[in-house]
Amino acid sequence: MTGLAAAALVTGETTNGNEFSASTPVVVLAIAVFVGAYVFIATEWVHRVAAALGGAALMVVIGATDAEAAFFSEETGVDWHVIFLLLGMMIIVSVVKQTGVFEYLAIWAAKKAKGRPYAILAMLCTITAVASALLDNVTTVLLVAPVTLLVCDRIGVRPEGFLIAEVLASNIGGTATLIGDPPNIIIASRADLSFNDFVLNLAPFVVVAFIVFLVLARWLFRRSFTYHPERVQAIMSMDERRAIRDPALLRRSLIVLGLVMLGFVLHSALHLEPSIIALLGAGLLVVVSRTSSSEYLEEVEWPTLVFFMGLFIMVGALVNVGVIGALGEAAIEAVGDDYFRAATGLLFGSAVLSGIVDNIPYVASMVPLVSDLVAAGDGAPGADALWWALALGADLGGNATAVGASANVVVIGIAARSGYPISFWHFTRYGLVVTAVTVLLAWPYLYFRYYAFS
Repeated sequence: MTGLAAAALVTGETTNGNEFSASTPVVVLAIAVFVGAYVFIATEWVHRVAAALGGAALMVVIGATDAEAAFFSEETGVDWHVIFLLLGMMIIVSVVKQTGVFEYLAIWAAKKAKGRPYAILAMLCTITAVASALLDNVTTVLLVAPVTLLVCDRIGVRPEGFLIAEVLASNIGGTATLIGDPPNIIIASRADLSFNDFVLNLAPFVVVAFIVFLVLARWLFRRSFTYHPERVQAIMSMDERRAIRDPALLRRSLIVLGLVMLGFVLHSALHLEPSIIALLGAGLLVVVSRTSSSEYLEEVEWPTLVFFMGLFIMVGALVNVGVIGALGEAAIEAVGDDYFRAATGLLFGSAVLSGIVDNIPYVASMVPLVSDLVAAGDGAPGADALWWALALGADLGGNATAVGASANVVVIGIAARSGYPISFWHFTRYGLVVTAVTVLLAWPYLYFRYYAFS
């Protein structure tokens, strides 16, 4: 580690432009606190919420962050856009659930797949991947997870494998567009990239990667494909229309949900953040549904929201004291002006780091560094492709562990609340395989598309 990277760790100067001073002991303590909290989360020696909150509190105590940086900084604090997007969508899902539409979809999907577990998994994963590209992956898993739980209950299989497969599919599908995964929004803002830029550069790869994932899922989740002919026969005789308990509420809910989805697609033109759109939709649906607070707050995953807050503060503290920025700068300094080498470092380095820390604060800390490297290239062949290397590494790397992406944490919270806890390592042993395969596929894609003929 040389130059500015080493200086950042010695002086505590951040590499993303934040004014926050820290001494070398604080840097060492911040790393120790984060590693300790991560060990507790990974081993589940203590509950993940307690580990995240305890780690966040210790970061404040040692001086690695403060109230201003933790609660009000866009770069190093709690990402309130993510928190309120989740809260709004959880309220919407809670109201929609009362209509019986999830039971309807569960019976419909099981009948279409003729009760075959792998066919159901492939169908749900495809729906999840496509919806994640058009909406965002967190919103999608909030909508699909309740359906999955009901489908698995109907066909008599445990849902853990199905839920893990869907969240992996959501992170792959969300890579394809600007709005599909939160890191893409951060990259687009800094690099001045459009929705069409993401589709043209990333969607072709995502289609291939998702097909490979479906083939891989047949082997990875084979233990979840228990077939019960008697359960299937019972499902095929059911009328899914009878599952709808409140048609009037369903009509109102679908109108509001449609408006929210439209708002997500047009949020840039409307100059509204997705979090605001979600909260407006939640408020409107609460009013038109006339439900009580106990009913519309029933599906809110408060432990998941609190866990996110603690995780954001811990990672923000590492950004504050220069750790994440220094690692990124060290990698960039090592590759010099060899842009394929730089893209390789960004792809694999981002995949590794996004598996360890949430990919949203990671990307926020890396975009200034990539921007400087692209600007230094001054239009050189392959320089702009560094943005795609960062996006692919961060988005696909988010699949590696249970805390690598927001969607992972949300699904694990839903599973735990439904009586099917998914441990850190249960998720990670599947996520690591999928991440390794998809990132290795991304490497030749970057080479042949942007460097081989330049």
